[in-house]
Amino acid sequence: MNSNQLRRLFARALSASLASPLVLTGCGDGGISLEGFSAPPCDNGRVSLQGLAPASPTDFIELRIVTDLESSPRQQRLASVGTACETATQPAVCNAELDALASEDGFRSRCEVGCYAYYLVTTRGDSVEAHTSRNALAALLGSIDTPTEALLQVFAEDYNVSCTELKHGAVKTNADGTFSVIATKGFACGEGTALTQYLLVVKPSGEVVEKRTHVLERGDKGCSVGRRPAGLRSDGTVDCVDELGQHFALITHLEEASITAFLRLREELALHGAAVELQQAALRSALDEVAHTQVCGSLARRHGVTPERAVVAPLAPRPLFEVALDNAVEGCVRETYGALLAHHQALHAEDAEVREAMVRIAEDETRHADLSWAVDRWAEEKLSPEERETVRAARQRAVEALRAEVSAPTDEAVLRALGLPPPEVALAMVEVLSRELWN
Repeated sequence: MNSNQLRRLFARALSASLASPLVLTGCGDGGISLEGFSAPPCDNGRVSLQGLAPASPTDFIELRIVTDLESSPRQQRLASVGTACETATQPAVCNAELDALASEDGFRSRCEVGCYAYYLVTTRGDSVEAHTSRNALAALLGSIDTPTEALLQVFAEDYNVSCTELKHGAVKTNADGTFSVIATKGFACGEGTALTQYLLVVKPSGEVVEKRTHVLERGDKGCSVGRRPAGLRSDGTVDCVDELGQHFALITHLEEASITAFLRLREELALHGAAVELQQAALRSALDEVAHTQVCGSLARRHGVTPERAVVAPLAPRPLFEVALDNAVEGCVRETYGALLAHHQALHAEDAEVREAMVRIAEDETRHADLSWAVDRWAEEKLSPEERETVRAARQRAVEALRAEVSAPTDEAVLRALGLPPPEVALAMVEVLSRELWN
């Protein structure tokens, strides 16, 4: 599959472009009151472990994540408090055991592009332990009697607590011994998605009770455009103004994030011995995304919105299998559909400035999609049969997720201004790609 073949395929898919009226909910008001709340204790942008008071004293507590559970599990240390093996009778033996400790289980786990889980590790005297379930975490903490313990309990229950703004993460100590926590779930990235704010109460027993919810932001189709990098820590959230401003702010954020994605891809392609042509194509794609960020940022500011800067955590180069897995989802599916979507906007946007911008972006994104499929072909030859099947399955899951995204309704005026397809047309476009490219 090359750029010319993609253009011909896109032309067939665009034949599904038919006008259709839709309805959509707009921006919500009346968020949860933050009065009396404080920011969570944080360290390098992550909620800190400072303030934990375990039922039995420990020398050291460390939060870890295990990734790639479906293939070759990798352990990563995220945060810690205390001094490892401080009271051990044989510190060298204790530290060696700590370094060798690994788990494939966790008290918070999920499967997205890959599967991963979180767990805690402690040292106490000569004992080195992994706490890999909610019951184990409860036994370690005992009564929840500090804000940090309340936040960790909320995290273990699969809520997110951010260090960026109080509305995304905050805590308050109550007179009755409970703790109130502001947390979120979900993300605003694609039709039908939403970033939801929760007011939670954490009891001394560790029970987490939902008291109130509020949708902070709803996703839109624009999130399908662009290659999202692993380690993306920001969500592009902006204050709720008009929907066009929100759209362009989110697109700008994603285009900026894609710069890092392509620079990282170039580095990883070089590491794994890919042809220089592929490496150069990845670098050119990063430069394209710089221009896209500037163009979309200008459109956002035209609507009175300053886009959020993309924050991407630095990550070590990944094994080839992980690169191929990420490329299958972010490149072969989402970026390919994003290129088709840009062509649709270039043809149908009522806003002349949007139409002009999308003409260039559509051509660039088509080349990016071509690169994705070239990387896919190159990597496939180097993967084992089991790894190839895992990549294929991940691609199909991404297609199903995309079908759900494009099926959700959007405001008719926004569709016309931006040239976005109505749900039934978007779904028809996805089906063409699925039948002729993704099967």
